[in-house]
Amino acid sequence: MSFLDNIFKRGPKTDFTSLLSNGAILLDVRTKEEYRAGHVENSINIPVDDLSYDLSILVKDIPIITVCASGMRSSRATNILANRGYEVYNGGSWTNFK
Repeated sequence: MSFLDNIFKRGPKTDFTSLLSNGAILLDVRTKEEYRAGHVENSINIPVDDLSYDLSILVKDIPIITVCASGMRSSRATNILANRGYEVYNGGSWTNFK
């Protein structure tokens, strides 16, 4: 991967379908209200603002795909989890997984 690819996050795309079929967790980091208004079946909701305090249900041996409304909060959640040793991927908008 070139320097520019790394800066602009270009490179191989993550195969989210494969990750999910192999047991990855879909973690929705939107607010509880947003989640109640609509979410992907079998996803887990931990709002990004609570994530640092509510990791008890996440297992480090299972990959995690974070989602939100646009990809901004899921990016923040990805950084939080990666810094704690989780295998984590930013899935962007939850609507990509409907």
